[in-house]
Amino acid sequence: MNWLNFFDTKITQLRHPFGRGINATIAPDEEELFNKSYEAFEKHEVLEAYEYFFKSLENYSADTPNQNIITKKEDDKLEFEIFQGSARIVGTVTQESLYAEAIMIKTADAEVALKRYILERNYQLTYAYYFSDEEYVKLKLYHDNASVSPQKIFFPLREISLNADFDKEHIKTEFPDITLQDTGHLVKLDNEELKIKYDFLHKWIDELDAKILTLPTNDNAGMQAFLYLHVLFKVDYLLVPKCEIYQKISKKIQHYFADESNPTEFKNEELKKYIAKLRDMSFEDFSTKFYSSKYTFNPMEKTSHEEMSNFISESLIKIRWYKNNRYTQIIPTMYKYISFYILYNYGLNPVTKALIHTLVEIQNPAFFKALDYIPLYDEEKEVFVKKAIVSKVEDAITPHLSQYKELEPFGDELNFSSLNDLSNSYLLQLKHLNFEEI
Repeated sequence: MNWLNFFDTKITQLRHPFGRGINATIAPDEEELFNKSYEAFEKHEVLEAYEYFFKSLENYSADTPNQNIITKKEDDKLEFEIFQGSARIVGTVTQESLYAEAIMIKTADAEVALKRYILERNYQLTYAYYFSDEEYVKLKLYHDNASVSPQKIFFPLREISLNADFDKEHIKTEFPDITLQDTGHLVKLDNEELKIKYDFLHKWIDELDAKILTLPTNDNAGMQAFLYLHVLFKVDYLLVPKCEIYQKISKKIQHYFADESNPTEFKNEELKKYIAKLRDMSFEDFSTKFYSSKYTFNPMEKTSHEEMSNFISESLIKIRWYKNNRYTQIIPTMYKYISFYILYNYGLNPVTKALIHTLVEIQNPAFFKALDYIPLYDEEKEVFVKKAIVSKVEDAITPHLSQYKELEPFGDELNFSSLNDLSNSYLLQLKHLNFEEI
């Protein structure tokens, strides 16, 4: 399995997207296609090489192609479309070069503040850059094919795709009066799903407010931080908002962890204010922050298993401290916080991604039941669907044993005494997974 397999972020088929990864599986012959692309580039059979490469980036849902990349080959050129969220990248490959562009807005709509933003972005990008013609502002990419390989074209195409998507959402958030162009591929969520998400947003905020009241009156800033951040991580992963909500949550989380000048109490208050704004958002406004689309590239860089393992160890130490000091009311939230933090911050391999998603399903049964998934845990009776959990763990690990021979399904080793015990034992098993390739 080559390095591109990292971008397969899903094992078990789900009917809804969760989080910011690619909620799909890669082509079953991805490795073969990648190798054929490499060999064709070595022979300087450029069009054939690109054709194999684009096919290697196709992804699937329930074994059905998602059409996230569309190609059309003619005698002397290969035309293509790449879909990445709000962005559609169109381009042409010839023997000599690759050209790609994403239409953003109409040139006439570009106000001074937006032009300044675009100029700043050009200094930040490595391969792509902005320009405008008489009709549109576009992000474009040019690549000379004199010396090229799958690795050399992967990162430029990833950059233009991810940044076109990000900047379109940024423009929609910061310049709401400007109409985005080339958005015909976006699909609105149905009202029933939107209503479920809206109701759970309020349910989680109500639970947050109630939990805050149970905290000790002094020295509770750390516990409040876990509660507020947990809600934002949960909204991002389970509800998967777009545009303004996604942009604001990202900024709030980034500022929280980067700000070393202000005390925790101040930063908590900022999170509290934003969560109150989410609560006060009307359903009509909320509904405009969601859409369904296709994705080709994972926005997160690959994270080593050791880094994730260290985070789990540090987090479990904090949980033990709260337990020893009898702050037990925060412990269930902290276990959930760990799962969402990992999914938000780390680029996970497909095994770990699937396993942590299963833990999230166990910890949040009401939400998944509302979306018509079979719950893995009965909160009222405090009973687990043990057989299904063991099966999900096995399903996540078994397909990869040919690559990671030291991996072992651990479902039967879990502690099913309580939700806290299950979460603790599950995280310990994740921590000790062995991804050494034999």
